[in-house]
Amino acid sequence: MPVANHVATTEGGRGRNGVAAGLGGAVRVTIATPLGTTVRSTESDSPKYLSGDVAAINEFIDKFDVFLFDCDGVLWSGDHVFEGVVETLELLRSRGKKTVFVTNNSTKSRPEYKKKFEGLGIPADEDEIFGSAYSSAIYISRILKLAPPKNKVFVVGEAGIEKELTTENVPFIGGTDPSFRRDITPEDFKGLADGSLLDPEVGCVLAGLDLHINYLKLSHAYQYLRRGAVFLATNMDSTFPMNHNFFPGAGSISVPLVNMTGQEPVALGKPSQAMMDAIEGKFHLDRARTCMVGDRLNTDIKFGIEGRLGGTLAVLTGVSKKEDWEAADAVAVPSFYVDRLSDLRAAAQ
Repeated sequence: MPVANHVATTEGGRGRNGVAAGLGGAVRVTIATPLGTTVRSTESDSPKYLSGDVAAINEFIDKFDVFLFDCDGVLWSGDHVFEGVVETLELLRSRGKKTVFVTNNSTKSRPEYKKKFEGLGIPADEDEIFGSAYSSAIYISRILKLAPPKNKVFVVGEAGIEKELTTENVPFIGGTDPSFRRDITPEDFKGLADGSLLDPEVGCVLAGLDLHINYLKLSHAYQYLRRGAVFLATNMDSTFPMNHNFFPGAGSISVPLVNMTGQEPVALGKPSQAMMDAIEGKFHLDRARTCMVGDRLNTDIKFGIEGRLGGTLAVLTGVSKKEDWEAADAVAVPSFYVDRLSDLRAAAQ
């Protein structure tokens, strides 16, 4: 059996002989094993457990200037706000910390997300919210820059995507259009096969969480991709937490298209580093003084580690559990973890 390879890097660069160069920075360790690759961001061999340790919590908070928060599974589940979340955010802000809410949920635009925050009693500015729908719109308009006449987007998703595309002046079809929310007919099959039902201006397919996904939408998306459209996804989360349970996520919407085409989409939510670059550009943050807080190893924690942030904090109120990062084939290992976000309130004691 091959021996695991350890590669350590820091903000200052790659160390020699597997030892991180520099002092005081977060260490990024990639461990290649026969079972896969585990990505770590640690200052020790295992994540530090903070719950109940007042001194450790204060030291943790003092290490960072910016906290990037996932929302579902961290701040709330569905419409249920976890106990103590508001007070925890207030504590961090009272200590001069910048809070940014980074969500892979593409069903809402930033103004709609602000309304959700307000409805749940969580103070937040629209400028603090960075969602995958917004990230996708920015990518299409400012990076992809589709040229006419192939500059239209076929949307598999909800209104949040449409609204963010509109803010960036990106033309689109599909999405919430009622004409796509129905059963497929024999005439549809014929028109899709000969191309007469297809919009010749579509040059991109953007897939996100679609609560009305159906055969007709998938068939349109497939035909556009067959004809060379760029394949994008807001994010690749397989599930999302809701009402103390889990439901199919945006990644599960993309899977049929991946299976049909053999293509993997360019994903624009966590853990995509295109999203991290956009966040850094907008907020001008110092990555070494920034911490990613999340509940999923394969999105939130991996996002922070691959983005070379100063640290990552896992909370156990969502998808991933302690045994997930203790597994030999763990996709990522956090620097710190707590039972729940509100455990950070102990710093005020």
